[in-house]
Amino acid sequence: MKERLDQLARDVGDKVIAWRRHLHANPELSFEEHKTGQFIVEQLQALEGIEISRPSGTSVVGRLRGALRGPTIAIRADFDALPIDEETGLPFASRNPGVMHACGHDGHTAILLGAATVMSQLRDRIAGEIRFLFENGEEAPPGGAAGMVAAGVMKGVDRVIGLHLWAPYETGLLQVNAKHVMAACDIFRIEVHGRGGHIGTPHTAVDPIAIGAQIITNLQHLVAREVNPAQAAVVGVTEFHAGRSVGVIPAEATLIGGANTFDAGVRDHVERRIGEIAASICATHSATCTYEYTRIYDAVVNDPGTAAIVAGVASELFGADKVAELPPIMPGEDFSAFGHEAPSCFVLVGAGNAARGITAPHHDARFDIDEDALAIGVRLFVHSAVALLERTSAAKAA
Repeated sequence: MKERLDQLARDVGDKVIAWRRHLHANPELSFEEHKTGQFIVEQLQALEGIEISRPSGTSVVGRLRGALRGPTIAIRADFDALPIDEETGLPFASRNPGVMHACGHDGHTAILLGAATVMSQLRDRIAGEIRFLFENGEEAPPGGAAGMVAAGVMKGVDRVIGLHLWAPYETGLLQVNAKHVMAACDIFRIEVHGRGGHIGTPHTAVDPIAIGAQIITNLQHLVAREVNPAQAAVVGVTEFHAGRSVGVIPAEATLIGGANTFDAGVRDHVERRIGEIAASICATHSATCTYEYTRIYDAVVNDPGTAAIVAGVASELFGADKVAELPPIMPGEDFSAFGHEAPSCFVLVGAGNAARGITAPHHDARFDIDEDALAIGVRLFVHSAVALLERTSAAKAA
């Protein structure tokens, strides 16, 4: 079985690269991926034995029921792009101005299509079901995972796995953590209500820009002085909107930012304290504020048992020296919504290559992936799916 899996993975390698390049050249924003969703459907329709559904919005699910009875394993990939003007100069660069696959989702989708292609040819040897989850809208709150879960895509699933191509790691390295992988990510909005006036008579106004600047400065102390250094947290303001004229002190300013945490207690503390800090600074300067905090994605936390199986598969395939439990990363991911429904494992697959100049960070206009990582992803998915089906079945029988 292992040799057959590898042979089929090699056979589909060129297609996986071609799919990735097609998707990269034709990106679509979150929840607007109509052509991308149709492309995925068309590729799945070419495979034998795949039942296709469109559970929520532009998402796609393919179900492969094996010839033999057994558990159900889900494998997930996302396929939305970002509002970025691409600057890579690649021959297959985005044809859609202002939209770019700058996070690797094109690669994730190509990998999952490759895995579906491989497994569809082994249906007579599969004991159980493999469910291929193609998620829309991962980059934009509330994320596509919640809608897919609400539509029932995880019903009956015993375990779920996913991956993220990760450019900060060199190709060949895989992060398989026993627990924490990616942080919870939330957003907050603070509206400072002051009093407008003339720039020449600032004493008659209550300047929301000056007050907003103090809020930003004081929020830096929240992590530095109120969160245990052993517990990671990020709080940052990424938007500041105020004023339209050089001669006018505006009446209001709006601050928008994000907070990323792992620990539930730290998350609660950060949510409460951002509001308290903003309100106290506003009160000190005769202003008021409106505060909203929205929890977007929970932390991605692996199930230790599922992670151990995947780590064992990865070590056998790529070498134990290439598989590591590495520090969790602070960006968020809504794979957590699937992980709430079944034991899960989310893997970071190295996709950077300094020798080839592939070093740009995620969400950057120059972002690219080392396409050698695609084959690693396909092999990881298909071998892990088989191992998880076998181990889950054995556990149920015990």
